Amino acid sequence: MRLPKHIGIIPDGNRRWAVSNGLNKEDGYESGINPGLALFKTCEELGIEEITYYGFTTDNTKRPANQKKAFIDACISAVNILSKENAELLVVGNTESPVFPKELVPFTKRKVFGKGGIKVNFLVNYGWEWDLNELKIADINRKNINNNIKSKEVSRIDLIIRWGGRRRLSGFLPVQSVYADFYVIDKFWPEFEKQHFLDALNWYDTQDVTLGG
Repeated sequence: MRLPKHIGIIPDGNRRWAVSNGLNKEDGYESGINPGLALFKTCEELGIEEITYYGFTTDNTKRPANQKKAFIDACISAVNILSKENAELLVVGNTESPVFPKELVPFTKRKVFGKGGIKVNFLVNYGWEWDLNELKIADINRKNINNNIKSKEVSRIDLIIRWGGRRRLSGFLPVQSVYADFYVIDKFWPEFEKQHFLDALNWYDTQDVTLGG
């Protein structure tokens, strides 16, 4: 099977899952932590080289305070859990904002944990405008774009998988996603099953990858 080297993960549907299970919206985020670890383990088994998780965006911080605290806490927990695995972790996001969790500042330079292996990127307090802010019209060629975006340590993405049924990218790494295949899973992120992920990989294997050529 032809596997993607780099997979982007949009773990959506936490709030909708919580409401459908009689919980408060903010209760859904904690239930999204274990699926993130399960997906990591599967990628490790398969030999995937890089994963990027969409943690939360600068737009998400407009949500009510209790929800904001819940998704920030979930991101902190997820990074800490994966720091106990064999991984190379990097957090990408606007650290100058007071919303950025101080607990994750040490991860804004890539760190190797255990034996290393999979590169794992977390987008935390990420916004595409922030990412591209330093680009100028004169920079619009491939080399300059790659060198001048704030997420320059994140490689081109081959496959993006979004849980929760929404068919939009929501500002997810616009430069790295330019040629990514996009697969949508209707189940909410807390309902993660390994087979959903394997189905996405099987679908990817059937796609004709031309990169525009």
